[in-house]
Amino acid sequence: MSQPNQVAASHILKKHAGSRRPASWRNPRITQSKEEAISQIEKIRADLLQILETGGYEALKDAFADIARVESDCGSAERGGDLGVFGRGQMQKSFEDASFSLNVGELSDIVDSDSGIHIILRTM
Repeated sequence: MSQPNQVAASHILKKHAGSRRPASWRNPRITQSKEEAISQIEKIRADLLQILETGGYEALKDAFADIARVESDCGSAERGGDLGVFGRGQMQKSFEDASFSLNVGELSDIVDSDSGIHIILRTM
C-alpha cells in the first residue's frame, strides 16, 4: 500500500518545561517535567483505548475531541484537537512520521516532539 500525500489528524498535546514553548492557553508558564507529561498522556491514552474497546470508533472520536478541548496544550484544543489536513514537511518529523504511519481511525502510541508529548488520532 502506498503512503498518502496528505492525512488529517487530531491530537492531544501535553507540554513540559523542556518544550520549545512551555506555555499554552491553559497555563502561561508550564513547569511540569517531561515524565509528568508522559504520565498524563499515558493515562489519557489508556482511557481512550477503553472507550474504543467498549464504544467503537465514533465513541473514541467524540471522547478524543472532548478530552482535547479540556486537556490539550495546543491551540487546536478549541477544535477538539483537530489539525485538519496536512502533507509531508508541514509538521515536526516525529509527529509527521507517526501521523502518516497510522491507519484512519487508529490511535498512536506516545509521540515525543519539540512541542511536547502527543497522542494522535488519524481521521483521514
